[in-house]
Amino acid sequence: MLERVHLQLLREVERQGSLTAAAEVLCLTQSALSHTVKKLEGQLGTALWLREGRHLRLTQAGRYLLGLAERLLPQFEYAEQLMGQYAQGRRGALRLGMECHPCYQWLLKIVAPYLRDWPDVDVDVKQKFQFGGLRALLGHEIDVLVTPDPLPQPGLRFIPVFDYEQVLVVSARHALAGRRQITPAQLAEEVLITYPVDTERLDVYQQFLLPAGYQPRERKTIETTDIMLEMVACGRGVAALPGWLAKEYARKLELAVLRLGRHGIPKQIHLGVRESDLDSDYLHAFIALARDKK
Repeated sequence: MLERVHLQLLREVERQGSLTAAAEVLCLTQSALSHTVKKLEGQLGTALWLREGRHLRLTQAGRYLLGLAERLLPQFEYAEQLMGQYAQGRRGALRLGMECHPCYQWLLKIVAPYLRDWPDVDVDVKQKFQFGGLRALLGHEIDVLVTPDPLPQPGLRFIPVFDYEQVLVVSARHALAGRRQITPAQLAEEVLITYPVDTERLDVYQQFLLPAGYQPRERKTIETTDIMLEMVACGRGVAALPGWLAKEYARKLELAVLRLGRHGIPKQIHLGVRESDLDSDYLHAFIALARDKK
């Protein structure tokens, strides 16, 4: 019979790359771990690994069980954590996954009052789910997905919390600074500074440059918004950001905010949640607060 311990074993061997290293992490002897593996393969009637020299390679059956482990084990681990919190008289934790680099500044405005209003609920932000959060939401690794690009799935609900426009930010001394809007051809002459994500997930490429057949002269990637806009203020490039964030920084730095094209690029931030969680009072409170902090 397949048990949770087998999934833990499978996941750890894959993470560590060998039975010896996995046995050490799991506090087992290598012989005990090897015996468990052989017994499991005997029960299942199929091999889970193939040996290639000193390395192990998962078989098709092994890859299937690894995928199962990656889906189920986080749910077990979170359930145990949650039960411990309930036992201490706490409601639990609200785990947020981010698919929106610049939304951290917006999120901070929500988290502070939320923690004051809900002292028995913790908030955790999962950064590793940037641009990969849908699977985490379906797999119960996070409870809320903050995303500008919702992908409807059975069992999920995407709730719009505010509208915004994607805009271009340039130095106040830039040659384009006096314009209200720019064309793709004008941006093609610039150094475009973006977050380190694929161009397939950047609206300035997909909804502005590429449909018109243009690319920027050069692209640079910077992970933090503060550094990105300091670079823009110093004339090292231009950046496309949400209008609400661009205007906030324009007051602090010498920046100009321009529309991308005649009609701009309209966007929405959504909160993705599981439909089964919609009866949670503290989840409803977070959604209401997010809608209020536009």
